[in-house]
Amino acid sequence: MGTLINCGLILLGGIVGLLFKKAVSPEMERSVQKAVGVAVVMVGLCGALSVMLSMEDGKLKSSGELLLVVSLALGTFVGEALKLDRRIDSGCKAIERKFKASNFSAGFITASLIYCIGAMAIVGSIQDGLLGDSSTLITKGIIDGITSVVLAATLGYGVLFSVIPVLIYQGAMTLLAGTLDGVLQGQLLDNICMVGYVLVLCIGINFLSNKDNQIKTVNMLPAVLVPVGYEVIHRLSLWMLN
Repeated sequence: MGTLINCGLILLGGIVGLLFKKAVSPEMERSVQKAVGVAVVMVGLCGALSVMLSMEDGKLKSSGELLLVVSLALGTFVGEALKLDRRIDSGCKAIERKFKASNFSAGFITASLIYCIGAMAIVGSIQDGLLGDSSTLITKGIIDGITSVVLAATLGYGVLFSVIPVLIYQGAMTLLAGTLDGVLQGQLLDNICMVGYVLVLCIGINFLSNKDNQIKTVNMLPAVLVPVGYEVIHRLSLWMLN
């Protein structure tokens, strides 16, 4: 139920944003897009640092740097090898032609990554599935809805279609909550979120960059799975030692 409310709020915000888009001049749209880019950079930066930094004995310490580097490098290598950006972009182009909606790809990919990455999506879905508590997802939905207004006003119809991956991603975790509750927690959850927030940071940088200099964030998506592989190897090694 929480995921459905979340998706509904995204759609509502997107529709409001599209209505605003008609009244926004190209110059104003570029200015707003840059402002959104700065905000997204800060969301990604703060999210990543909240995981990596901690206070120990009155001193600020960091952790996870090596895993972050390996995750981004290995994940990007896999994404480039699979040519994920071309595959997804070709699908988005087909939808652009069908609905005559320009910039569909940017809106869809940007919104999908922002809405799906983060602890609220994971924790909220598990709470909804195990306890029937939708409060976290409803809170997330309000935030996503407000974000959707701004994104749709600058990036167009693609933002509305981002509800599809949100529905699949959060819905699957809600249905599998009993299994995932014992797995997606603690350090593993932190590591997934750390890598995810860096991808959000990259999205913000793309808002501020020219098209020729943008980061291929879609090809970096497999990086989110590297912490899972690391956790599996770590647990297997501990099991073998025992």
